[in-house]
Amino acid sequence: MVRNHGVQTRFCYRIGKGVNDFPNLDQGLQLESLEPRPLVMHSTQPQPEDSREILSATSHRPWPLPNAQWTMTQRWNDLLFAHWPVTPAQIAPLLPANLVVDTFDGAAWVGIVPFWMDQIRMHRWPEIPGVNRFPELNLRTYVRESHSNLGGVYFFSLDAGNPLAVVAARLFFKLPYFWSKMRIEHCDNREFCYSSRRRFAKKPARFRARYRSLGQASDKQGLEQFLTERYALYTADPGGALFKGNIHHLPWPLERAEAEFEVNELPAAHGIQLPDTAPLLHYSRELVVYIWALEPLPMPKLKTAAAPVPVAKPL
Repeated sequence: MVRNHGVQTRFCYRIGKGVNDFPNLDQGLQLESLEPRPLVMHSTQPQPEDSREILSATSHRPWPLPNAQWTMTQRWNDLLFAHWPVTPAQIAPLLPANLVVDTFDGAAWVGIVPFWMDQIRMHRWPEIPGVNRFPELNLRTYVRESHSNLGGVYFFSLDAGNPLAVVAARLFFKLPYFWSKMRIEHCDNREFCYSSRRRFAKKPARFRARYRSLGQASDKQGLEQFLTERYALYTADPGGALFKGNIHHLPWPLERAEAEFEVNELPAAHGIQLPDTAPLLHYSRELVVYIWALEPLPMPKLKTAAAPVPVAKPL
């Protein structure tokens, strides 16, 4: 937001459609003059630019940082958390072995999270042109690993507007990424129109929503903390092997939000039925995230059959 002789200027732009759809992101920038209006709140939480400052801030974490170097860093922008409570019995059959549903007040939670990311790079590598800015949409739930009891995120799906990023994430992080035709339009200080349509999908997986920040800081305790302060992801390969990826970031700067969902086919595409209730909504402007390489976890132990009992001989 910029000022020009007492008139605020609004940026209306499209952020990161698929690389084949949007060859030059900067060409989508347009300017439109608006009458002055009150600025919505920006988070007062410091966002240090230096990675050393972020990586040294660990008092909020439930366990220490890994000793190894991080593998990838990203910045997540204009993110909506939309969460619905569901029964644990609905989610448990959808999880890999050795993951159990993490609940809050007896309920499992399903989240849909649209955002766009940039500043993507590997450790000691520069940003790679063509794969460092695109939208992403994920469908997730919250779990614990049965051996360590450490909490984390389990993704049912992740849609991205960049096919190279999809291939890399599937190959190196074993995550269920899908290439989708995506668009996010930012036509107000905190209002976004988001659309996604999965390409080559066996089941329809479309999403269209409009969301905005209300400019009010949200609670960061209780349920909000349970849903957002997650420092690991869990995933499994086609053979059933389980992996953990450590994640680090500062505490989420959450704001209250509102949204309208025009189309939301993602849960049904993955066997999930959402309740007919309004979701819990939060917005976050930006957050820098660090991700570590996957660690293999113990394989599920198969129960062996007991030794057969010999049949008694007749007398």
